[in-house]
Amino acid sequence: MWNQILTLFSDYTFQIVALGTGFLGLLSGVIGTFATLKKESLLGDALSHSALPGIGIGFLLVQSKELIVLLAGAAISGLIATGLIHLMSRKTSIKFDNALSLILSSFFGLGLVIMTHIQGSSNAQQAGLDSFIFGQASAMLIRDVRLIAIVAVIILLLVCLFWKEFKLFTFDPDFGRTLGFSERVVALTMSTMIVLTIILGLESVGVILVSALLIGPAVAARQWSNRLSVVVIMAGVIGFISGISGTLISSIGTRIPTGPSIVVVLSGFVLISLFFSPKRGIIAKQSAYRKQKKSIEQQLQVLKEGQGK
Repeated sequence: MWNQILTLFSDYTFQIVALGTGFLGLLSGVIGTFATLKKESLLGDALSHSALPGIGIGFLLVQSKELIVLLAGAAISGLIATGLIHLMSRKTSIKFDNALSLILSSFFGLGLVIMTHIQGSSNAQQAGLDSFIFGQASAMLIRDVRLIAIVAVIILLLVCLFWKEFKLFTFDPDFGRTLGFSERVVALTMSTMIVLTIILGLESVGVILVSALLIGPAVAARQWSNRLSVVVIMAGVIGFISGISGTLISSIGTRIPTGPSIVVVLSGFVLISLFFSPKRGIIAKQSAYRKQKKSIEQQLQVLKEGQGK
């Protein structure tokens, strides 16, 4: 078992896929923290599904699986969906969650129609295009890892540069507006970063599961700390470990898909955090409740004894 694991870590293909999924998990954890704290975690789900028609249209334009073109189409489609969601929730009587559901289903349905049309064509280049729906991390190449690493560095630098603004509009947007900051610019920057993160994860995790990679690390990390900086760092670490561990499980097993393996590992982190975190965990809360109940019972017993005397 251990010899097999050591052999895997020296395998070039495994190193490429593990680095790609690890960097993707790190980036998703950091960006997903802000979306989760702003209670817009479902935005990632809507954007991931809305990227599908962009992938299909990108393929129809060039008639080949040029990754840059497909991801560019997915990014444009995701940004359009983001704009429509915010426009509908702010300018109409439609609530944010209703707008999310409508855009998610509409864009995903359109994407499936386009994908079905492409797969019915005679173009041999369309083979494997449906991997964007469920993900196919094993097909990741060194150029894909470079692209993920470059975009991750740029996004993380933006997070560091605009840390105060992101933190301010995450917790108190009204105060941020009184200070003269543009909420529209901050929201657009954050939405663009979320879209880019989702687009990068489409190839490895797929449209359906990429939202879990965006939300899971933040949910797990939030159970352990109340400080934003600590939560962001922990979410990045959890995402990184989940990416590498999921890839390892997929490589050791037989015909186990990488994307679902990553999500399963991530779900384990979430469950452990929900139960065993020292302050917010279910076990800790139950223990505190029992101690409080015992203390109240003791106080009542003392009062009864005092009244009896």
